[in-house]
Amino acid sequence: MNRVLFVTLGCAKNEVDTDRMRALLVAAGFSEAESVGEADVIIVNTCSFLASATSESIETTLELAEAVAEGIRALPIIMCGCVPSRYGDELVPELPEVAAFVRAEEEDDIVSVVREVLSVDGRSSSTHGALRTVEGSSAYIKISDGCNRFCSFCAIPFIRGRYYSRPYEEIAEEVRTLAAGGVREFVLIGQDTGIWGKDLEEPRTLAWLLRKVAKLVRNVDGWVRVLYLQPEGMTDELISTIRDTPEVLPYIDIPIQHCSERLLKAMNRSGSADQLHSLFDRLRAEIPGMVLRTTGMAGFPGETDEEADELYDFIAEQEFDYTSVFSFSPEEGTRAARMDGQVDEDVKLERTQRLIDLTEQLGFAATAKHVGERVKVIIDGVEESDGGLELIGHTWFQAPDSDGAVHIASGEAAVGDIVTCDLVDSFCYELIGEIVR
Repeated sequence: MNRVLFVTLGCAKNEVDTDRMRALLVAAGFSEAESVGEADVIIVNTCSFLASATSESIETTLELAEAVAEGIRALPIIMCGCVPSRYGDELVPELPEVAAFVRAEEEDDIVSVVREVLSVDGRSSSTHGALRTVEGSSAYIKISDGCNRFCSFCAIPFIRGRYYSRPYEEIAEEVRTLAAGGVREFVLIGQDTGIWGKDLEEPRTLAWLLRKVAKLVRNVDGWVRVLYLQPEGMTDELISTIRDTPEVLPYIDIPIQHCSERLLKAMNRSGSADQLHSLFDRLRAEIPGMVLRTTGMAGFPGETDEEADELYDFIAEQEFDYTSVFSFSPEEGTRAARMDGQVDEDVKLERTQRLIDLTEQLGFAATAKHVGERVKVIIDGVEESDGGLELIGHTWFQAPDSDGAVHIASGEAAVGDIVTCDLVDSFCYELIGEIVR
């Protein structure tokens, strides 16, 4: 049995794609390796959202190639995902260490590619039942791919193509399969989840999808979380669905990037500070206990000191629970990379750090407010601490792998279990929990 080592870089959408490739290969008779020494082939699923992510993807691939060379045996490397999608045939002469390049839209052919690079035959395999391979109680569900927005700073439409919604039947089958396998938290993701269904032959809405998925997970006491909503996607129907559907968590991730109307227009986005204030104030007023995550960008071309202050003041006033902060990166092929008024790198870094300092202060305070609550916690793993082994998990207001964790120093539970905990203390974005017996 040939063994495959998977190395996944980038966002949760890439994790989903790796899960899919893993399932296809397992169904075709391959097994998973845990290290280079165990593997017969390496699959690197790459990210190219930012220049730094592209560099990391290439550096990781070259480091693996060096490890392979030191092992003194043939071990092909296959590069998948966003880097091949973005740069295509340009990579072939630049990376002779790579045996094959697989664009994101070609990943369902991974079995044929692996067989070819290993020069092995195999029984014909069906993708039936080979949906995902997920361990634990949380899983990301990709409900769409691509993007139609063409924000002036973003290369995703050039990498992933135009927006398309996955049909409900595919999503439902995946949810049922994962629920039967023990998954209890279903995180719906896409580049722009709010417009899901508009391009289907029979148009639907994200709110409709949330209600349908909620029914599917109701019998297993499941949670549904939705990420990557754009402000325009927050319709009356969606707000009421989140409020009135117990399985849908009152947790919303809305990346704003900025609040300056002038800069938003230059980003090929819409809105203003007043409109965004109204939206977030309404969400908090209409959905009890609402937890909000956002994203801000510092140093977009032409950003003035006053506009940087405007974004700082906006975030401070809204007191978001979680905020990701990025320094503008002039991505190859994007309009913003060619704009006049590029902000000096030192100024960008200073503005970025100032925002990070603010958002950490706000986020730490928001986390501390949950001390004293009794919550359900999904156990994600076990870690070594100063006091010995401790359980690590997350609760409803913490998106997996993003928002901190709940640390449980005593008690017994397995990865994937859901336990009830009292939250007794906090530090930074982390919480201390005690299992309720």
